[in-house]
This record gives sequence, structure tokens and C-alpha cells, in this order.
Amino acid sequence: MTRVGTPPPLPVRDRTAGQDRTAGALSPMLRRLAEEQATGVLVREHGTLYLAQGRVVHAESPLAPGLDVLLTAHGTLAAAAWQRAAAQATGTPDAARLLLEAGLLPAGALELCHLDALYDAGYFALAPSSTPGRFRYDSGSRIGPLSSVPVIALERETLRRRLLLHRLWPDPAADSVPLIRADPVAAAPVTPRRRAVLDRVDGVRTAPEIARNLGRQAFHTLVDVRRLAAAGLLRPVRTAPAPPPPTPPLTVTDPDIALLKRLRDALEAL
Repeated sequence: MTRVGTPPPLPVRDRTAGQDRTAGALSPMLRRLAEEQATGVLVREHGTLYLAQGRVVHAESPLAPGLDVLLTAHGTLAAAAWQRAAAQATGTPDAARLLLEAGLLPAGALELCHLDALYDAGYFALAPSSTPGRFRYDSGSRIGPLSSVPVIALERETLRRRLLLHRLWPDPAADSVPLIRADPVAAAPVTPRRRAVLDRVDGVRTAPEIARNLGRQAFHTLVDVRRLAAAGLLRPVRTAPAPPPPTPPLTVTDPDIALLKRLRDALEAL
């Protein structure tokens, strides 16, 4: 990567200001980068956001299938074609550019799959985090043919998705741990889409792994999983609580021995 000049310092919240414009933001750092119109990569605990002039142009998360999966899973693009482009490219946007220029990928299909992948990975990238995000300025990064979305639009969609999942089934445990089937006595009919999810519940796969196996967006799979959980058809595998620490052995010190001897002598004198 070639960097020209010295990158500006990371934006810092002005705590002396009367009103913080990042109040209520899912990621105050991301909101300030948007205001700054920064270009670079924001790495968070559960995903990565790629910014171009303060807008999100690409997102990745280990919990969401990537653009390659969404393009190749259902025949929009041959898997071999993506692999050849990825081998020649410097990243996902560059691979998409090569495929477009070669006439192997329709622009409309790329647009739809790209936005699906962006909002899907962005949902996980903006999840509550236990570690601070890290931003790397990269003014020379190649954006490629991918369109961008405003930060505020990604935040609003992420909040809408959180609310939807909570309304469907308020327990988030099924989102990230292995799932196991539960067979109620009187099970309600299951749609073919949810049946495909249920058929892959084996006590080992998680919801994101099922989504990748099906070639579907992870968030949409979370919706199916929570509906199935609400219907009593699956449940998360509960990990056994850790056993309590062993009781340390009783140790007797010299002062304790002396005290015991005095007590014994006093008892014998009675």
C-alpha cells in the first residue's frame, strides 16, 4: 500500500462540546469518520467496514457469508470464475471489477448481492463490542465498481434488524451457538425455507454456519432461527456451567498447633 503524506489524526470526541453529535450512534468513531469524510478501513471485534469519503463501500464479517458466496451459491456466477478473479485481484472490490470488465457478471446482479452482503456483514460489525475499534487511513485504496451507503443508513438498518429479532424471540443465545432440534408434540407446519434451515440443525452448526451452507444472508437465517425457536422446534445447545473451583486443602500452621495444644490442656484440666 502506498501512502502519500501524513494521515490525519484519528477523530476524537470533543467532550467539552455542549452537544455530542455522535450521541446514540452505534459506533461514535464510525460516525465521526463519516463526518470527516475519511477513507480507510475500520476494524471492529465482529467485522470490518471499508470507508470511502465517509461512506461505507464494503463490509466483511466472519459471521456473514461474503459477496463471493452470495454470487456463486445459486448460479449467478460460476465459482471457478470468482476464484480466478480473486486470484488476480487485491480484494473483493477489485475482483468484482475484473468480473464486470470480462462480461462474466451482470452489473445489476452485482449491485443487489453487494448491498445484501454489505448490510449483512455490517449488522455484525456494528454489534456491541468489548474491544475498541481500529481505523487505518488508506487514501490510495481501490473502491472498484461497488456502490456505497451512508453510515447513518447502515446504523438505522442495523437497529431495525435488532428490533425485529427481539420481537420474534427475545433470547439471542440461538444466534451464535450450536443449535439442536426440539420435537414438540404438536408442531406447526414449517415453510420450505425454514425447513431447509431446520434440516441443517445438527447440534454442531451455528446459525451463521447454516447461512453459509445455504448460501443465504446470515441475518435472514437468524430470522428463521428465531422463528423456529419461538415455535419450539429448535434451541441452542446450552454449555454446562463450569464446575466450582476445588476447595483448597486445610493447612495448619505452627501458631494453630500451639493454640490447639493450649485448648487441649485446658480441657484436660477441667
